[in-house]
Amino acid sequence: MKKESLTSREAERLDRFLHRHIGGSRNQVEQLVKKGFVTVDGRTVTKAGHRLKGGEKVEYTLPPEPAVERGKVDFDVPVIYEDDDILVVNKPSGLVVHPAPSVKEPTLVDWLKARGVNLSTISGEERHGIVHRIDKETSGALVVAKNNAAHEKLSRQLQEKTMGRYYLALVDYPLKASGIVEGPIGRNPANRLKMGIVAGGKEAKTRFEKLLTSRKFPWELVGAKLYTGRTHQIRVHLGKLGRHIVGDSLYGFKSPKDKIERFLLHAYILYLNHPTTGKTMQFLAPIPQDMEIWLERCFTKEKLDEILDPCSFLGRFDDHCDRLFHEGDKPSER
Repeated sequence: MKKESLTSREAERLDRFLHRHIGGSRNQVEQLVKKGFVTVDGRTVTKAGHRLKGGEKVEYTLPPEPAVERGKVDFDVPVIYEDDDILVVNKPSGLVVHPAPSVKEPTLVDWLKARGVNLSTISGEERHGIVHRIDKETSGALVVAKNNAAHEKLSRQLQEKTMGRYYLALVDYPLKASGIVEGPIGRNPANRLKMGIVAGGKEAKTRFEKLLTSRKFPWELVGAKLYTGRTHQIRVHLGKLGRHIVGDSLYGFKSPKDKIERFLLHAYILYLNHPTTGKTMQFLAPIPQDMEIWLERCFTKEKLDEILDPCSFLGRFDDHCDRLFHEGDKPSER
């Protein structure tokens, strides 16, 4: 088991510091501390609520995950951008980001390892390089850290909100108006597979913009900007408005005759500051064919091209566009 080292920068609880840097659930972090896998300035600490003062050396060791046979990596993932520090991919729908005991199929991390990509180790063996994640059925832009220094800086950007994503979603009924939705998100007490707006949940904020209303279906294409990155955030906040993502049966979408094999949510644009150069970068993930088919059924190509122009799209959010986009190739049909 490899030991990893971090440096605290401010006064805060040990568990919150670790959760921010290595991910995982709060309970996983708490168990890591309680079982003696964490030291502060060389001394083992077993209390998750231990107070850091700032400037301490925090070291941790992640126990190995149980071996799970997940099968052969026989797929490819479109690459949008790559250099010595980061790799940006257009994750396909249906691909799990990182391994877990319940995951039986190959994951994005398995693909990265099979491709021979050098990856950061801050998040542990099973989450090599993963700074942020996307739900299995969601497609789109995702950045991977290729070394620990890049991982730390990108994680900090997530906390400071200088890194983020814009999404495209096809919803089952038009929104009454564009606007911001806020509501604390936590595990749904009635269904552990779902999240919900619950008392004591984590603060969450999403902005929705109306883009195009279909004349063929009672559906609408909307844009979403995340101000926070909670699990299922877009899906939960749309639910607060009485809307659902087309294809998302878990959160209440009722499927029409035509079978929809995925829910139609796509991380369209990712922005960040390069961890080494500091340069602001924007990445556009082309819409995959399984989602594009439905968009072309709902809207004319002329209207889609106009609304999906990246500068036109960002303009809906009153955000700046410098047209310095890195754009990946559209994935071929498999």
